[in-house]
Amino acid sequence: MSRLRVVFMGSPDFSLPTLQALLDAGHDVICVYAQPPRPAGRGQRERPCPVHEFADAKGLMVRTPQTLKDEAEQVEFAGLDADLAVVVAYG
Repeated sequence: MSRLRVVFMGSPDFSLPTLQALLDAGHDVICVYAQPPRPAGRGQRERPCPVHEFADAKGLMVRTPQTLKDEAEQVEFAGLDADLAVVVAYG
């Protein structure tokens, strides 16, 4: 199987096995899209979602746009020149 340039889009723990499988298969995960950090806990400090934390730990580029409807964000997405995007519980 050839190495693919993949954009991964996910947020909760449920998404992590799929992202790990892509990495284990040797694909080039060029960017991870996750939901923006949200207030959590007693102090209501912004906290990144599990996929964001995992991607940071792996040294992957992470984007957390408020919306993908913005034309500038769509241009940036297209500029990644990915072979495919894998979406698992993104929103």
